[in-house]
Amino acid sequence: MDFEQARTFLKSNHRGVVTTFQRNGAAQSSIVVCGAYQDYLALVSVRGKSAKVRNLRRDPRCTVTATAADWRNYVVVEGKATLLDYRSTDAKEMRQKLRDVFRVCGDQDHPDWEEYDRAMKEQDGVIVLITPDRIYGKLG
Repeated sequence: MDFEQARTFLKSNHRGVVTTFQRNGAAQSSIVVCGAYQDYLALVSVRGKSAKVRNLRRDPRCTVTATAADWRNYVVVEGKATLLDYRSTDAKEMRQKLRDVFRVCGDQDHPDWEEYDRAMKEQDGVIVLITPDRIYGKLG
């Protein structure tokens, strides 16, 4: 499976699970909303203080499994994460990227962008961009 096949799947399938690695090497999994953003798999609305962000700051390796609503088709992306946040990204650029990622992870606009922007700032919103090393799954 290649990234374009994964991208097509991710246009309408945003439910997923991300697996990161704890300090002791054990896996830590979280339910996420995901989508394809530029040449990355992206996770949206990740809180800066979450376990997944702490784990990814220490060890960027992760795996995301995105599933169709019927659980029959899925895409798995293994790769390394790059984290974007308000500390490392210009505030105006970060706000726009958060909005862009929200759109690709949900196929819609937020009903109140000002409210969303405030919440992301207050929650230390982080964008997780995963550069795929390996993509596989079952489609069709």
